[in-house]
Amino acid sequence: MTDMTELAKRKQPINLAIVHVDPDAFLDHFLPWLEITAFLSALRSGQVEMPDDGFTPALTGQQLAGGITHQIGDDTLVAFAMSAAMKGDKEAVDKVEAALRERFGPGFPGNAGLWHFRGEIAAPVTLDDHVGQAGKKMLSGEPTPPPMRNGEAWTVGMRFLERALGSNFKSEILYPLALWTRTRWEEVCDKGVGFMAHIEDNLPILREALQEPRNDAAFVANMLLLGAPAVEMDMQDEVQGMLRSLSRR
Repeated sequence: MTDMTELAKRKQPINLAIVHVDPDAFLDHFLPWLEITAFLSALRSGQVEMPDDGFTPALTGQQLAGGITHQIGDDTLVAFAMSAAMKGDKEAVDKVEAALRERFGPGFPGNAGLWHFRGEIAAPVTLDDHVGQAGKKMLSGEPTPPPMRNGEAWTVGMRFLERALGSNFKSEILYPLALWTRTRWEEVCDKGVGFMAHIEDNLPILREALQEPRNDAAFVANMLLLGAPAVEMDMQDEVQGMLRSLSRR
C-alpha cells in the first residue's frame, strides 16, 4: 500500500523506537519509513505515479544518496539521538550509527543530522548545532559545574523544545523532554537552590509548577516560563509569547 494509511503504519514503530530509545526496533523500521516518505513526496510533486501493484517501491541508489530521503533521515536520526541523550544512552546511538554505516556507507541517510551530535562545533550557530552539542554532552555523561546547572536546565530545555516543534516526531520528543524537564527542575529546586536567583520568590512557584502530573508540551513550556526568572534568563517577546501559548491547557 502506498497511501496515508501505510504512512501511519510505518511511522508507528519508528515513533515507539524513538520514545523508548530502542536501537534494534529503530534499525528494523528506518528504511521502510524512508521508503514511504520518499514515495509520497514524489507522488505529491508529480514525479511518480501510483504503482499498479499498490506496493511502496524500494529506494533507488539516487534516492539513498540525497534529497528528501536525507532530509527525512536527518530529522529521524536527530529525534532518536535527542531521546537517547535525555536518557544518557550513548550505546543506543552508537549501535544505530554503526549499523547504518555498515549498511549504507558513511553517507547514510541521516548522517548530516547525527553529525551535530558527533562533531566538534566550537561556535554553534544553527538550532541543530546547539541541540546536537548539548546532546553530545548529555550522551558522554560529562558533568556540568554546579553553578551552571540551573541555567543549563533552561537553555537545553528551550532548544530541545524548539527542535521538537519543528520535527516530524514532535510528540515522540516532547514526552521524554517533559520527563527530563521534570527531573532537571526538581534538581534545581533541591541541589540547585543555592544558585537560584531570588529564592524566596521563585522556589515556591517552581515547586508548585512541578506538582502538575501531566508530562506534555504545556508542562515543559510552563516550567521554562516560570524558570526563566530563577536563572536570570531574559526572553524575547516572541519567545515569551510562544511559551505562553504552549502552556495554555
